[in-house]
Amino acid sequence: MTTENNIDFDPRRVPLAADELRGRVVAITGPTAGIGRALALECARRGAEVVLIGRNVKKLEAVHAEIAALRQANGAAVAEAVIAPLDLEKAVAGDFDALAHAVMQRWGRLDGLVHNAALLGVPGPIEDYDVPTWMKVMHVNLTAPFALTQVLLPVLRASPDASVLCLSSAVGRRGRAYWGAYAVSKFGLEGLMQVLADELEKTTVRVNSL
Repeated sequence: MTTENNIDFDPRRVPLAADELRGRVVAITGPTAGIGRALALECARRGAEVVLIGRNVKKLEAVHAEIAALRQANGAAVAEAVIAPLDLEKAVAGDFDALAHAVMQRWGRLDGLVHNAALLGVPGPIEDYDVPTWMKVMHVNLTAPFALTQVLLPVLRASPDASVLCLSSAVGRRGRAYWGAYAVSKFGLEGLMQVLADELEKTTVRVNSL
């Protein structure tokens, strides 16, 4: 598969039917604000069951309530959402395994995985960059997506048409001064997606970044 870097993901401009995702299961990290929240709501509107992955349960519950309200207003056209609390900064292998097991047990497959969660860190020159902050940003932005994708690959392969999508950044394609760990982590994420796309080229799992 190939990676795509210039994709317009504004749902108002994507030519999909209202129920295009009906029956699909989509997991999204960082779904409580910004792009992640917008994606979660739009996937639900289009019929997908959304797995909300994040560390703040109250915020996850708020998005879950929004989706429930959409379902109440629109009926079965809007699918349900499921909360999956997971702190990407502190999660260990067993936590990722437990999530993959839960998804397989409930649905038997996963049709979409969106890596949206990310930490900005503290912008500044590399010479003065705080090492603990560097490690934290790299873990959440790069190591966690690797670990989560790895354990979910068998579940994704169980789908006849699955997709892994990483939200990257312009500074992950061309480095800019003072963007520090965030930029480097996004470069790494782009590399991870390219390697994975090549490895999965002859499978039913597509891999893209935008």
